[in-house]
Amino acid sequence: MSSHSVQSSRRYNNIESSSLQVPSNRQFIQAANYLMSSGDPQALDLTNPATYNQQFAVKIPKETGQSSNLSDNEKWTVIGLPVYKWPVWLQFLFLIGGVFLFYLFYGYLQELIFQLDGIKPYGWFLTLVQFVCYSLFGMTDLSFKLDRKRKIPLKTYLLLAFLTVSTMGLSNASLGFLNYPTQVIFKCCKLIPVMFVGVLIQRKRYGVLDVTALLCMSLGLVFFTLADSKVSPSFDQTGVIMISLALGADAVIGNVQEKTMKAYNATNTEVVLYSYGIGCVYIFLGLLVHGSFFKAFAFFSRHPYETFGYTVTFSLTGYFGIMFVLQLVRQFGALTAVTITTCRKAVTMAMSFLFFAKPFTIQYVWSGLIVLFGIFLNVYSKNKRSMDQWFANHIREFMISHQKGQITRGPELQV
Repeated sequence: MSSHSVQSSRRYNNIESSSLQVPSNRQFIQAANYLMSSGDPQALDLTNPATYNQQFAVKIPKETGQSSNLSDNEKWTVIGLPVYKWPVWLQFLFLIGGVFLFYLFYGYLQELIFQLDGIKPYGWFLTLVQFVCYSLFGMTDLSFKLDRKRKIPLKTYLLLAFLTVSTMGLSNASLGFLNYPTQVIFKCCKLIPVMFVGVLIQRKRYGVLDVTALLCMSLGLVFFTLADSKVSPSFDQTGVIMISLALGADAVIGNVQEKTMKAYNATNTEVVLYSYGIGCVYIFLGLLVHGSFFKAFAFFSRHPYETFGYTVTFSLTGYFGIMFVLQLVRQFGALTAVTITTCRKAVTMAMSFLFFAKPFTIQYVWSGLIVLFGIFLNVYSKNKRSMDQWFANHIREFMISHQKGQITRGPELQV
């Protein structure tokens, strides 16, 4: 037996005979990994641990390189970029930037389409074209992947497709009856149907902060809608009903997507392809039964640039936006994604008033701020401990720096 093997055996026997319990200290675990791997420096990396002797989490390196121990699902990319190789903070900023960039352009084009005279009755056909584009983009994206097998059951996709159709179809159709900022402010209040469903169906109980957030959102939403009904000539209560139903479906779809993606380890491309592909069938059959498919197609054909052209463009930006949002949900959770998308919607409202001429009243501003305050209370209630710690640390750092400034200024005053 070589001296190297004897040393490794001694290290193992010493640790095995030790009466120490499973260590919780990360540095101690790293040291154990280093010893049991015969002094391999790579064993200090705990990103992919394996169980050793049912006592210590030990990383057994197979290959050199930072990404060699990652599975194919962990090597995630966005628009072809190997984002998994980047630092976590850069991944976060990149996903946030993508959400803002693509969805702001998406919102601008969506409102621009509805500036065309005569298009308001054909919001569902617009949704059909959008779904066809998303399905084609998903098929193209999937063709470049090695694993093309569907992982989520078909019955789950039937539900996801129905919710997706309800959310986007009713949302698009509501623009024929509401101002775009009013539609956006409704979308910001997803918490309202979520909490009502939780109380009525799951018998959930919510704290004071959550109830206060709900009241702020409801109050701000009511005042914003009243302001729109007074100053907007296109206001119609039909639009309020449509966007409310879309809001209810949107509140459900996020939780269903997160649960199914984690349960079956499905890719973002698969979720988009099957959800929108099946949704195409739903909308197409609905338009045929309603009898408006051919009328809508004829109208779009008379204005191909303002209809098909804009729709394909804003569908492309929406598709990329979906990729960024789904990856944000996967990497940082649904709450973070909701917070980021809500901030994006606030910027979208400001851009709507900036780029498109519409009536304005100061009631839009303060009622919108009430809604945003309710969103902040909701986020704070779910992250109270970490946010309190963050604020406490920054206040302590400020006080220390302020005290140091007073100490350094003292001698200068005495001189």
